[in-house]
Amino acid sequence: MLRYTLMRLGIFVGCFVVVWGLVYSGVLPRGLGGSNDLWIVLLALVISAPISFVALRKQRDRASEQIVARVDRAKATLESNRSQEDVADDAARAQGQTQG
Repeated sequence: MLRYTLMRLGIFVGCFVVVWGLVYSGVLPRGLGGSNDLWIVLLALVISAPISFVALRKQRDRASEQIVARVDRAKATLESNRSQEDVADDAARAQGQTQG
């Protein structure tokens, strides 16, 4: 998961540097007033998103498999805890009925 995140961040930073260079060289238009930095960030995000989607498909699939495995383990642990609580409750009720 961390690897995917770092790779995605790397693609964004690369796009940011390219867009910054194109804006300051005059190839791409500058933002209005003081919004130039925001313009560069938004343009880099728009460009890096489809690149990440295509280039990082395998890493994204691996990351989602890891997340699904973690969720399944957490669900199994919760179900196991519920079962243990149910057994303990049943035993306490049975013991209370025999004593009373």
